[in-house]
Amino acid sequence: MTGLPGPGLFDVRGRPLRDLRISLTDRCNFRCRYCMPREHFGSAHRYLDREDLLALDEIERLARLFVSLGVRKIRLTGGEPLLRRDIEDVVHALASIPAVDLAMTTNGVLLPAKAERLAAAGLRRATVSLDSLDDAVFAAIADTAVPVARVLAGIEAATKAGLTPLKINMVVKRRVNESSVLPMAEYFRGSGHIVRFIEYMDVGGTNHWRLGEVLPSATVVSMIDARYPLLPVAPSHPGEVATRYRYRDGAGEIGVIGSVTQSFCGTCSRARLSADGKLHTCLFASAGTDLRALLRAGASDAELLDTIRGLWTVREDRYSELRGRPETSKTRVEMSYIGG
Repeated sequence: MTGLPGPGLFDVRGRPLRDLRISLTDRCNFRCRYCMPREHFGSAHRYLDREDLLALDEIERLARLFVSLGVRKIRLTGGEPLLRRDIEDVVHALASIPAVDLAMTTNGVLLPAKAERLAAAGLRRATVSLDSLDDAVFAAIADTAVPVARVLAGIEAATKAGLTPLKINMVVKRRVNESSVLPMAEYFRGSGHIVRFIEYMDVGGTNHWRLGEVLPSATVVSMIDARYPLLPVAPSHPGEVATRYRYRDGAGEIGVIGSVTQSFCGTCSRARLSADGKLHTCLFASAGTDLRALLRAGASDAELLDTIRGLWTVREDRYSELRGRPETSKTRVEMSYIGG
């Protein structure tokens, strides 16, 4: 098996396969209202059994195959990836693959205990989800008794461990936490961290998404610019999700992710692998292709590569460009299953 990136793989719209997001578990220690609302993910919810999850060797094998097809960046997600017991081993295995930028998205609560070990294992960068600095607002969104201070401690631990530049993801929902936008920008100004304000999206079906609850990214930029003037920044690479801005006074930068109002389907280069090994070619997918079944049936590397090539080369996904049309009304997989 080759471990070096190949010439690249392109879909029917000319989009390359460059990013792979690997969900390590469908479990989480929060119950965020926009992702895992408790009424749907309570005590009666059936999570994946451990044997259903991709094993370490299966994750590494698939990752190497994706890299051989041109993937340059791997991001570990969940659920909450730090709940996976062998997380350091997973990181070590993937960090050993040449030419890979390895990152992770986490809610940060377990970082104080794990950040140094993750960095030692080879993790390069972390993104921490934090939707408000106000404890009451945060508790209402994340549906948790965990205080904001615990997440901030995780951010500090990640910083000390060198998992930087650190990104802070804030999902913004109109009339819920829009009042937290400016305090978030102010708190992290000058810290070296990059806050990314994300439009509330219709991933899955359990969050009962409504368009009227979306606070447009343009509004977020205007709010911050009125207090701290901003200048646009060119994308750092093709297919970058966030639209970037820097503070005119040099105090750092922010990003906005406008999947609803400013679709970036045209440059999307991401494939997603669920915790049980199903490959999805869009965040808003209705179903995936079971690579775990092929692995456990004894498929060769050549057969797995042919399957991945066959899926990507016919890929036409552009959900955010078509949102609201009849063809987008299918049931979609939940964010906690596919990874954000």
